[in-house]
Amino acid sequence: MSPLDQLILRIEGHLSVIYGKGNHSGLAERLVDAMRLREHFFDAVPYANHWTEQDVALITYGDTILPKEGTPLAELKEFVTTRLGDAISIVHVLPYFPWTSDDGFAVSNYNEVNPSLGDWSDLEALSQDYRIMSDLVVNHCSASHEWFQQFEQNEEPGRRYFFEASPDDDLSEVVRPRTSDLLRETETRAGTKYVWCTFGHDQIDLNFKEKDLLVELVKIIRSHLDYGVGVFRLDAVAFVWKKIGTGCINLAETHELVRLFRALVEHVKPDAVIITETNIPNQENLSYFGNGNEAHGIYNFSLPPLLLYALTNGNCRCLIQWLRRMPPAQPGTMYFNFIASHDGIGLRPAEGLLSLEEIDSLVDRMVSNGGLISECTLPDGSKRPYEINISLFDALETEEKFLCAHAILLSLEGIPAFYIQSLLGTRNDLERVSETGVNRHINRRRWDADELGEILDDELSPHARVLKQLLQLIKLRRNQPAFHPNAAQFTLHLGDHIFAFWRQSVDRRRNVFCLHNVSSEVQRISVASINLVVTEDWFDLISGEALDPEVMEIELSPYQCYWLVNRRKHLPY
Repeated sequence: MSPLDQLILRIEGHLSVIYGKGNHSGLAERLVDAMRLREHFFDAVPYANHWTEQDVALITYGDTILPKEGTPLAELKEFVTTRLGDAISIVHVLPYFPWTSDDGFAVSNYNEVNPSLGDWSDLEALSQDYRIMSDLVVNHCSASHEWFQQFEQNEEPGRRYFFEASPDDDLSEVVRPRTSDLLRETETRAGTKYVWCTFGHDQIDLNFKEKDLLVELVKIIRSHLDYGVGVFRLDAVAFVWKKIGTGCINLAETHELVRLFRALVEHVKPDAVIITETNIPNQENLSYFGNGNEAHGIYNFSLPPLLLYALTNGNCRCLIQWLRRMPPAQPGTMYFNFIASHDGIGLRPAEGLLSLEEIDSLVDRMVSNGGLISECTLPDGSKRPYEINISLFDALETEEKFLCAHAILLSLEGIPAFYIQSLLGTRNDLERVSETGVNRHINRRRWDADELGEILDDELSPHARVLKQLLQLIKLRRNQPAFHPNAAQFTLHLGDHIFAFWRQSVDRRRNVFCLHNVSSEVQRISVASINLVVTEDWFDLISGEALDPEVMEIELSPYQCYWLVNRRKHLPY
């Protein structure tokens, strides 16, 4: 049996889980044709790591930097290549398609680039030097999409492509991140229908029980691969499969769809990566690794609220307890770490890790720092804070805390991702929130390219200073094998004020003891408590200072970070 025939059997197995027992050979063949696997088939190496310690991601909108001439995507390429260079390797361009709402996440055409940003050639140019990460908005599309227009006209194929329910159905268990009505009443040529809207009434949920829709989505994936996309972010994928009477989140069919996408993608482009975006409690989030056969990477959603809580309260007990319980990513999988993004700081991932009282205290503190709060409706009809909308710089209040947070981001197991507004030290954009009424716009500033250039050229500006210091930390990380995304990680217990862990390179030759003072007080650490190997020299990677072998304590100033690196005697470093 040829490798392609083996893959077809594997696809049939995935389809039998999604659609039930039966003959799925015809659909499997259609999916193979949609991915053009007969033309371009590669044997995928199982459990291979397609990343190294040199991988760092940038998260940005295509129009974060607006030029006076040329396209925003071309301006983005100019900024990345001249200001960031090889400090990053992955550029996540948030939805660059034509859209109607939610800043791009209500897609009206998956096959085009929004002309206000540029065109495919701009993305292809960027992909020559960086890996492009693209959103696959898999759960829903815009009400202006051609498919939904067909739905309203009761025309093929769109009339079958959207999930419907009745107001009389028992929907009490449905889990959602919004407060709007779940069902949207829609007049069609076939009568009044009620379509499912997990997020908003301009974002209509797709119905993957329709096999033709699955084939269409696979065609979209293939076309994006052709345009240079190498990393796919499965947006809101946890909600993609629905069953009336359930929570309609994290269902078995959803997990199997992720496995199917991975099987198809990795045989077209072996180093392509799928990352799931699931803003849910930690244990549920971890389930998207499967058995190493599902997502290559998962967004580490619990990190932002826990780190913010630790630095706000000067106590990292919650971080330590969380890290102790985090399983190491298996070969072929990795954590995608971030502490700020285009969205707010999600609070559901803190459930079970922080008490309700601790979450409420964090919410109150962020409001006092100028933040805004978005709510969700619980199954019982009550409302709870869902996310904190605030720029990370304002959330952490001081440059020292801000840099400490990013040192932790860079040293943890996984691939670190920097939101562009954090790299620039952007403050709350309350003016834009006032103009649009959208809470999330507080951290989605649009910069004039010339103005930003002048600011960054001024070495004394806070934005230039922040960028310079973050790039220095990134450079240190990228040259340290112990920071490989899959290098071993062991939690250290040095009290409630020092967030500490030990990283060891895959070949066991390089070690880094990562010590981060999350408090506003000087902290002293006994060298004996770290248990250093006496046959090696040790020095702080950040300051470059060697550790005196006679010293008994390490002193850390407030929010100081110490990356203690080994250098074997008589061996070149």
